Amino acid sequence: MKIEKQRVCIYPKDIQRITGKSYRQSTRLMQKVKTDLHKLENEFLTIEDFCLYTGLKQEQVAHLIFG
Repeated sequence: MKIEKQRVCIYPKDIQRITGKSYRQSTRLMQKVKTDLHKLENEFLTIEDFCLYTGLKQEQVAHLIFG
């Protein structure tokens, strides 16, 4: 039985793939989501948090991130 590795956190490169924006714009969007969700600077942004904030479905996002 093969165990799939899946991440919990999302990175600017993932946001870039999802939105089609530049890396810098994706970083800004990630920071905006973190501040709006009252996360500290050292806390990670989860895929679930990003999906709830943007209104995207996790299945669509996971397909773009994990292939």
